[in-house]
Amino acid sequence: MSLEGIQADASDGYKAEIRVVTVAGSVQASSFDDRVRIFLNFGQHGRELITSEVALRLLRILSREDKSASKKHIDRILSRTVFKIVPMENVNGRQIVENGSLCERRNGRGVDTNRNWKVNWGVKEKDYDPTEEFPGTAPFSEPETRILRDIALRFKPHLWVNVHSGMQALFMPYDHKNATPGYQAAARMSFLLQTLNALHCNGNCTVGSGGGAVGYLAHGTATDYMYDVLKVPSAFTFEIYGDVHANRDDCFRMFNPTTPGAFESVVTRWSLAFVTLAFNLSSMPSKALGRSRKVGRTLWDSTRDDAQNPIVSRELRFYLLATGLILCCVCYKLVSRLCHCSPLKSLT
Repeated sequence: MSLEGIQADASDGYKAEIRVVTVAGSVQASSFDDRVRIFLNFGQHGRELITSEVALRLLRILSREDKSASKKHIDRILSRTVFKIVPMENVNGRQIVENGSLCERRNGRGVDTNRNWKVNWGVKEKDYDPTEEFPGTAPFSEPETRILRDIALRFKPHLWVNVHSGMQALFMPYDHKNATPGYQAAARMSFLLQTLNALHCNGNCTVGSGGGAVGYLAHGTATDYMYDVLKVPSAFTFEIYGDVHANRDDCFRMFNPTTPGAFESVVTRWSLAFVTLAFNLSSMPSKALGRSRKVGRTLWDSTRDDAQNPIVSRELRFYLLATGLILCCVCYKLVSRLCHCSPLKSLT
């Protein structure tokens, strides 16, 4: 595990520094091509404090300091996976929040860095609010977005997750339009998200595209850029907590749990969600990840090894069974409609 601080500045003197943690077991940087590469970004909006707490817990789990996940599972993940983790992207905005402006989501000079990426940048919806989503003066005008872009260009991740709070949701592209990627890509990403929804969100998370499920379109987002421009095979936005009963002006309560029990529940569930996600990715065939080289056994191999791979085998078997039952029901209904009768009666 290593820590790197990366600095960048803007032409007017505004500066930002982002700390990046690389977790790679004993593998050297020259060997990253043979590993599953996961890029996780937390703390993009200053008021969403809980997201950085999940990042810190995840780092404790991956370093084996926290025993929430078994050593065997962590060892297996780290033998096949390299993480780049940004615990807090928006350090300058977080300082503004800690100084008392609890509703601030933008960076240190008033730009929403999740509107500053070069995919449909600058498009404004009818409900556009500059105090919430000012996209900057140009794509990548902000040092924070340039730092993340450059990390992704070098690292070439198979998976990107941008972690937020405000609701409970698991989003795939796209944010700027009511559409999902092509069928094969959408099916792969949906499988991963539905697994997490069942295991770590009690089935309560909204799952779908950001633009189709969140209720509004967002332009110039990091996830759309990672997927559309940098061709990251799986690009997600996670919304890990939201209090729908909070007053609009009570931003701390709206975006962050306010009791020790709720805090612990969110941090535990979502840090382990990333463990599950990494475990599943390291078991998938290389074609499913868009990798040039195969890492580990195939998806089907892992379903046959309960003793060594219990997490994956349980969830994969559950979803394979569920998919089979759904297909059976669909076929039953189709046959019924075609025959205008019960398919069992039509065979007698």
